[in-house]
Amino acid sequence: MPRDSHAAAEPSLPKPVRAQRSIVAAGLTSGNLARLKAQGFQAQAATKGTLASVVRLVPPRGMSLAQAKRRVQTVDAGAAADFDHFYYTDEGPGCTGPGCEAVSLVGWNLPASRQCGPAPTIGLIDTGIDREHEALRGQEIEVVPTIRKPGSSSQRDHGTAVAALLVGRGGSSNPGLLPGARLLTVDAFYRDRGTADRTDVTMLVTALEALAERNVRVVNMSLSGPPNEVLKKAIQSAQDKGMIIIAAAGNNGAGAEPSYPAGYPGVVAVTAVDRRLGVYPRATQGDYIDMAAPGVELWVAAPGGGGTTKSGTSYAVPFVSAAAAVLQASDPKLNSARLQAMLESGTRDLGQPGRDKTYGAGLLQAAHLCTPEETPIAQSAAEAKVEGP
Repeated sequence: MPRDSHAAAEPSLPKPVRAQRSIVAAGLTSGNLARLKAQGFQAQAATKGTLASVVRLVPPRGMSLAQAKRRVQTVDAGAAADFDHFYYTDEGPGCTGPGCEAVSLVGWNLPASRQCGPAPTIGLIDTGIDREHEALRGQEIEVVPTIRKPGSSSQRDHGTAVAALLVGRGGSSNPGLLPGARLLTVDAFYRDRGTADRTDVTMLVTALEALAERNVRVVNMSLSGPPNEVLKKAIQSAQDKGMIIIAAAGNNGAGAEPSYPAGYPGVVAVTAVDRRLGVYPRATQGDYIDMAAPGVELWVAAPGGGGTTKSGTSYAVPFVSAAAAVLQASDPKLNSARLQAMLESGTRDLGQPGRDKTYGAGLLQAAHLCTPEETPIAQSAAEAKVEGP
């Protein structure tokens, strides 16, 4: 049976912004890492180094995290060091009302998308998923293993919902946009001391590396958090290798600071609109917003079967990821900037005329994915996006 969308939510607990006893660093040489260990630093989880050699460092007792960052950069001026930030899924509270208009709002045409080329592959970095849900059972889904996580297992609500939006089986209670696509999913989230599902820089870079090793080009990241120099370095490395990252704009409200990784150059930042094309009230706004997609009162899959209605910029991301995957599969030579320009060329302008901080270039339109209007790359903000701090 479908879940009752009015069911009581778990108590809202404060979400920590960063770890209290660790920092992260990228690009440390083995010699300089040894010097830091000799000074009392403890090295914990490290990534493989496919994108960026990231290590979590616990400073010696009595040293503040700010002092630890400065010490790392003193020992190795070429390394990046930052706080060990946390990142969270971008879903809002449950809601009621029909959500079936979402597909028609963007003009999604599944039969036409099948003519664009081979079935695409999509990478998903999220929480765990319920592979036995009727929408996901039997679909081409690979769960990519990662390193051992620091807390207990993540809940499967968010990941199941996003996965089904992308590749849910046709004819199920939660059909997806691309039921024939291949999905490589990485559970990068965990729970720690009863807080909400969260991830961190090391886990995100590990997940990106796992997908890069499998040559995944399009990656859905329905999550957000603060800017981080180490994560930024890994994102840039992934983009240099041809990865196209689509991320949630964030649910911190119109006056909030930009959310990341959506705010990084070249990352496609997606905001959410309702069936009347109004922006999701909690959506973060700013110059970094690239485009909009449905993300309010969507009917999404729920672990255990059936579904529920959800809202948030998280749920808008799969629409753009699916469109990007179709374009990339039809022309594997497309780079991120050109692909984004093609997506933006057919958007429906919303809000103030032209590009704006609320809707970016406008609402995704997918009716003619294989034959987009030619638009100069200069019209895309992929390369003009303001650098984050």
